[in-house]
Amino acid sequence: MKVSPLKTRLDWSAYDSSDNFDSFGSFDSTGDTQVTGGAYGKAVAICTGKRQCQRNDNQVMCPSVRVTRDERHSTQHRAATLLAALNGEYAPQPFLGAELAAAMELCVGCKGCKRECPNGVDMALLRTEALAQRWIEQGRIPLRERLFAHVPHYAMHLKRFNWMTALRSRIPLGARAMQSWLGIAARRSLPKAAARDFLSTATPQTAQVNAREVVLLVDTFSNHLDPKIAHAALDVLQAAGYTVHIAQAETGDRPLCCGRTFLSNGLIDEARAEAARLLDALWPFADRKLPVIGLEPSCLLMLRDEYYALGLGERVAAVAGSALLLEEFLAREYDAGRLELQLKPLAQKMLVHGHCHQKAFGAMDAMCKVLGLVPELQVEFIESSCCGMAGSFGMEAEHYEISMKMGELSLFTKVRAASADTLLVANGTSCRHQILDGTQRESHHLAQILQLALA
Repeated sequence: MKVSPLKTRLDWSAYDSSDNFDSFGSFDSTGDTQVTGGAYGKAVAICTGKRQCQRNDNQVMCPSVRVTRDERHSTQHRAATLLAALNGEYAPQPFLGAELAAAMELCVGCKGCKRECPNGVDMALLRTEALAQRWIEQGRIPLRERLFAHVPHYAMHLKRFNWMTALRSRIPLGARAMQSWLGIAARRSLPKAAARDFLSTATPQTAQVNAREVVLLVDTFSNHLDPKIAHAALDVLQAAGYTVHIAQAETGDRPLCCGRTFLSNGLIDEARAEAARLLDALWPFADRKLPVIGLEPSCLLMLRDEYYALGLGERVAAVAGSALLLEEFLAREYDAGRLELQLKPLAQKMLVHGHCHQKAFGAMDAMCKVLGLVPELQVEFIESSCCGMAGSFGMEAEHYEISMKMGELSLFTKVRAASADTLLVANGTSCRHQILDGTQRESHHLAQILQLALA
């Protein structure tokens, strides 16, 4: 019998040196061929069953377990089920099995396990590979998943359909029809695109002699849905004395995208293509050691994490080393004594909800430090895990209820208890959407708070 490795869509070679485990997975693909999990199997097998992801307290890392209190929704169970699939326990097409689908269904890709698991199991990335393999075995990708994934391709046209979004919110029958057709929850609001995107209105700067230069990376959501956030970030950086270059695609090409929406939905080739375009645009800046500043946590931090698994070559390390969230950059500049940002007092209370990836990559300390620069601002950080939206997860009809339960664990309660004049901050697009749907309160990005406090 021939033995060949599983043809993975992502690069798992970083796990090749993991040789302390007994089983890396193997299953029969055809009658005369055995397929091994290879490095992907090793990445699964680093879960050694310590079950920290199942501990019974409010700080448990996995949002799914926090809601269901069912170990079948834990990182450990997902890893065990995935390894069983690779070991041939679920027939020749293991990624199509109901067992694996059930284990992965409530994973929201929060990256909590990668940060808090003793062995650093990256279930979000393992799930992405499993999803990509499922589409291969299934032979097609569902319409809803394709629709969510391709947002960067049609985002520039969304403003033309704002009337349809408004009509859907007023006519329940229309929302139910969309749920029946596409599987988008009828009770979920749809985002509204801005009349003018950021990139078409921003004025690029010319670098001055001896000026400190930075690059602003504006993601799809900040560009088309919340351009006021990108404008706020530009105002803040310019007020601090930086010459701001705006990352742009080649003339005539559509705006840059990190590839997050494709990756989250298992469309690896498309994610790789988007990432390659972005690397081409950012490389000249990274080669000059200029900071690349992002606004959306899941987009910016993808450059420091998943890009290594996309097989994009040596440039990834240089770009990853330059990539910083706005709060990380400002905190670093402050610590180095270089931050020249004059801020006036804001005598208000503020509640801050951290995006899952901000927490997973240790960016909340920077958030705390930068908000502490605003005089008289009374800041409280909400102790919560995932808000429940998690990209498109909370948009899906079958996940709407569990999504809202995640929000109700602590986030919604704290927001509802806050006074009407309390500022709410959430740097994630999905988080702001979830807070609005769950509490009818609008929240803001850190950049907007700093813009408000500019002297």
